[in-house]
Amino acid sequence: MSPQTAEAVPAAAKKSRVGGTLYRGNEGMWSWVLHRITGIAIFFFLLVHVLDTALIRVSPEAYNAVIGTYKTPIMGLGEVGLVGAIAFHALNGLRIILVDYWSKGTKYQRAMFWIVIVLWVIVMLGFTPRHLMNVFGH
Repeated sequence: MSPQTAEAVPAAAKKSRVGGTLYRGNEGMWSWVLHRITGIAIFFFLLVHVLDTALIRVSPEAYNAVIGTYKTPIMGLGEVGLVGAIAFHALNGLRIILVDYWSKGTKYQRAMFWIVIVLWVIVMLGFTPRHLMNVFGH
């Protein structure tokens, strides 16, 4: 863009950046960030799960030791985080499909984000108490 072209654009038409960043913190950005974080967390869980399951072929004793560590309260709390990540990632993935392939998806993307959050809270309210009773109720 030449200096002459930049001066020809009225000041009102120029967009100023709030706080020096392109990110505004709206639902679309948070949806994007949370989808990436949950996706990476699920990937690493699956990687560890495949590796610890493969231990049974190497050493059944090592496999039993690893599985024993999964029966601790800390891992029980980690399972709540895992289910939360999977539930959000799945529900938000459906929202992304609707945004991409439904003609009115972009118009309703903000409302769909809040629907995802409400459904996620409902899923977690149904799962968490029952799971924690199993973890801490022995």
